[in-house]
Amino acid sequence: MSSQANFIDRDSENLLLDVRGLKKYFPIRRGLFQRVVGHVKAVDGVNLFIREGETLGLVGESGCGKTTTGRTILHLLEPTAGSVMFKDPDMGWVDLAKMSRRELQPIRPHMQIIFQDPFMSLNPRMTVMRIVAEPLVINKVAEGEEL
Repeated sequence: MSSQANFIDRDSENLLLDVRGLKKYFPIRRGLFQRVVGHVKAVDGVNLFIREGETLGLVGESGCGKTTTGRTILHLLEPTAGSVMFKDPDMGWVDLAKMSRRELQPIRPHMQIIFQDPFMSLNPRMTVMRIVAEPLVINKVAEGEEL
């Protein structure tokens, strides 16, 4: 795939967040001197974008990397690789992955993670498919075979 195929004009697409190649690896340490013998690939090459006015929900099994992805995007965890381009209202496009904690302070109020308790939000009498499809059907975004 060419680099042009991966190019998105952030401004014409009204993007707010553009994440490319995001990785977060945790070292596996062993022995008396805690030598690194390998890595756990918690997040391995995530690409996503969010347009202004959109909300993104990460859904998956326990332990699949949802929280780590969110925390790495917000730079609460140091990314191993990738870029996290955020459109700050005052500073324009900034790469959160390359910013220090101090540089991130004025940007933090514009970002948040919302953790949802699945036991409070998921109806055990419905399949995951029905739960995910319900708002799409109600808002006439998708129906029938589109689901």
